[in-house]
This record gives sequence, structure tokens and C-alpha cells, in this order.
Amino acid sequence: MYKSLEFRMNTWTLSAVLLAGVASVHAQQHFPNIGRAATPAEVAKWDIDVRPDFKGLPKGEGSVAQGQDVWEAKCASCHGIFGESNEVFNPVVGGVGAEDVKTGRVAKLKDTSFPARTTFMKAPSLSTVWDYINRAMPWNAPKSLSTNEVYAVTAYMLNLSSIVEDNFVLNEKTIVQAQARMPNREGMTTKHALWPTPELGGVSKPDTANTACMKNCTTDVKVTSMLPDFARDAHGNLAEQNRLVGQQKGVRTVRTSATADKAVAPSPGPKPAVLGLLQSNNCLACHGMDNKVVGPGFKEVTAKHAGKTDYLINKILQGSAGVWGNIAMPAQNLKPADAKAIAEWLAGGQTP
Repeated sequence: MYKSLEFRMNTWTLSAVLLAGVASVHAQQHFPNIGRAATPAEVAKWDIDVRPDFKGLPKGEGSVAQGQDVWEAKCASCHGIFGESNEVFNPVVGGVGAEDVKTGRVAKLKDTSFPARTTFMKAPSLSTVWDYINRAMPWNAPKSLSTNEVYAVTAYMLNLSSIVEDNFVLNEKTIVQAQARMPNREGMTTKHALWPTPELGGVSKPDTANTACMKNCTTDVKVTSMLPDFARDAHGNLAEQNRLVGQQKGVRTVRTSATADKAVAPSPGPKPAVLGLLQSNNCLACHGMDNKVVGPGFKEVTAKHAGKTDYLINKILQGSAGVWGNIAMPAQNLKPADAKAIAEWLAGGQTP
């Protein structure tokens, strides 16, 4: 199933590119001077998927030692120094041993007393790991890693999981060697219609065994949802965590008898220029206006550091650790003028 999802996603990506090209040609035929065929360079920017047999993998390489540097600079703040993670994400590394590498089946997946399910316990295909890092990491700057950095950080993760040696160099050729040692490489099947491609071991058959009855059907269906009381404030007040734009205002999820299920508008936000900077630099992914998300809410920052513009500029550009807990904020790649605008807004007490 793990690879099945990857294969389907890759297929959808390719389909989107092909449809875009067809639509462009169609536009040229029926609407002169509107639209054009995508250039090879434009298609190449979309064609980044990596198949389970490693077709599509770009040339490049990275060592375990190089990967450690990349990890500590761009990954550890969310995933932990050794992949053990913290309260933000599930652990990446752990739960596998030499016997798992030998057999290709992770024994602890059947151990209900083991407290976690790490990435390398579950992932059967290294192409999935490489592809996900390449297209989605780091969280605050996806697709910003170079090809060599992706190879390097993947090699470091493999080394943390005792899959490769300290001197291992991962590239488009040696990745096959690493795949042969993936702890859960035998922990999946392709014998289902969710992955029907014969060349990859799939089968062509319906993915259900149901029969349609088409009688006594319910005619009045109301789609709704609710949060049980025990889960309402598990992640804070959702109404205060929604974006300041758009129609989705969120539901107030604090436990109060009068407002438990009423949709409320979020607090007034900053002026549009500052809001644009917060959105374009992904600040709102980790900070709420009034409340903590991953890092502190902006209102908390203002209360603690009012008037400290220079201090806040330095924290934004250089990063910060230990001030608000164990989760570090990496250095942010902002223009100094943009960092100053945000810092002045925070230091001036302009939060809601």
C-alpha cells in the first residue's frame, strides 16, 4: 500500500503534465493566439517523480557526513538531532535492528507493546523516502534542497537506522544497494488492483468484491460532523488558528457551554503589508496570532519583547533556541527589510 500511493501520485503528476500539454494544443487550434505548448524545460520542472524501480532519479550524490550537516542545519529542529523527533512530528528513526535488515520484515511492527511506528520501520521503498524529501522538505521551505543535499540527508537517515555504514555515499547507482537492506522491504504486496501495472508485479482485477443492491436506499441524507467533548481542545482553540483570509472561520473548540459549537471570526489581524510577509514567509505555519501552534503566538512574543526591535530582528534572521521551549526556530531566509518590518510590528505591540 505504501508504494501503491506513491505510484498513483506519480501517475497523477504525469497525467497533469500531459493534460496541460493537450489543453495548450487544443487552445492553439480553437483559440488563436491564446495559450501555447509547454516547453521541454517547463515540463522538466514538473517531471520530478521517482518510481519504485528508481527510474526518474536524478544524478547526484551525498555522503553520510554531508547529510549530518544538512540534517542539523535544516531538519533537526523538527525531527530531532538523531531522528528521534520531539512533540512536533513522529520519530523517523528507531525500532529496527540487524535482523530486520537481514529479513526485510520489521519484527516490532507486530509488537503491540512497542510505543512507536517510525518512518524506517514502515517504509518498504527508499524511492518513497527520497521523493518525499525532494518535493516536500524542509517544512518551511519545500523543494529548497539541492539534489546532492537530498542524497546526503537520505544517506544520513539510512546510517542512523544502521542500514548503511558511516562512509557510505548515496547516489543514483548505490541507492539499489541501500534498497536491498531496507528493514521493511518485504513488508508490502503488489498483488492487488490498487497497483495494477504488470511490469511492477501488480494484477488487474476489481479492488472490491461487492455487489450493488440499488434498493431500499436512504433518500434523505444529511452530511455533518462533530468533535467529541474529550477532543475539543486537544490542539487549542481551532477558531484562533485559521487563516485571517477566506470563508473558513473555524469552530471555537474551547469547552464553554455558550459558545462550544458557534463559528466565530478570528481576532483582527495585522495590517495587510505585514500579513503578506507572514504568509509569504510561512510564519503562520508555526505561529498563531494569539496562540501557540509550534512556536509561541505573536501576542505572546509582543508581551515578552515589546520595544525590542533589534533583538527580534536578530532572532528572526539568526534563529532561536531555548527561549520558548525545546523546539528551535531555524534561521529564516528573509530580506533584512522584511525582517525589520515584522520585528517592528511585534515590538510595537500591534498584535491583536
